[in-house]
Amino acid sequence: MTGSERRSKHCPGAAAQAPGIAVEKLTVGYNGRPAVVDVSLELSSGSICALVGMNGAGKSTLFKALMGFLKPAAGSIRIAGCGLHQAQREQMVAYVPQSEQVDWDFPIRVWDVVMMGRYGAMGPLRWPSGEDRRLVRRALERVDLWALRDRQIGALSGGQRKRAFLARALAQGARVLLLDEPFSGVDISTERLIIDLLIERRDQGATVLLATHDLESIPSFCDRVVLINRTVLAYGDTSEVFTQANLLRTFSAAAPTAPHP
Repeated sequence: MTGSERRSKHCPGAAAQAPGIAVEKLTVGYNGRPAVVDVSLELSSGSICALVGMNGAGKSTLFKALMGFLKPAAGSIRIAGCGLHQAQREQMVAYVPQSEQVDWDFPIRVWDVVMMGRYGAMGPLRWPSGEDRRLVRRALERVDLWALRDRQIGALSGGQRKRAFLARALAQGARVLLLDEPFSGVDISTERLIIDLLIERRDQGATVLLATHDLESIPSFCDRVVLINRTVLAYGDTSEVFTQANLLRTFSAAAPTAPHP
């Protein structure tokens, strides 16, 4: 049974036209203190969206909620028409973390990092099939790391590390890609490679949401923008939302204690 057949059987809402990400009135916090408040947004399949805000504005919290790492205090999340638990079981969401979130001293090869993207498709013994190996090789070749597949992940440069985790997401074949500061610490050629691969996945129907401080590149490849400061200040088409006035509001306003009326 294919992944699409499993989704149609277990998740009737996972139709092709369903939004890749649908968040409604989401509030998430730590130790009873809200970090994001009353967040609502909808991102269509086949789109790239930039998530923009100050440090501490709630971007990483929103990502953790979308990954199921944090339980919402209120509101709901749906991924490609499915509830979050079902989306996790179906491996619908792939995550590319910030470099600071990874233990680079852990003794693991680049090949094995990328193979982790296939774990959800394997049996309980985590024994890779020929198809798993083919997809991992293809992902490594697409990010130009095939020659470094046996190198320890911590021995890579900053840009190569980003590409390795992007390869993991590509090997997974997820319908939703979340990337946390993918351009931090990379050179121009790696940034271009990442952008080209994200555009390719968008054209294949994926939903891409990336948190970034690289504001200059956003208009060149992002279809939509979400501006956040603990709640959504504005979101929509890049040409309409990504304005100087909105950016000034996003980066100068005090974090709200409640959503704007």
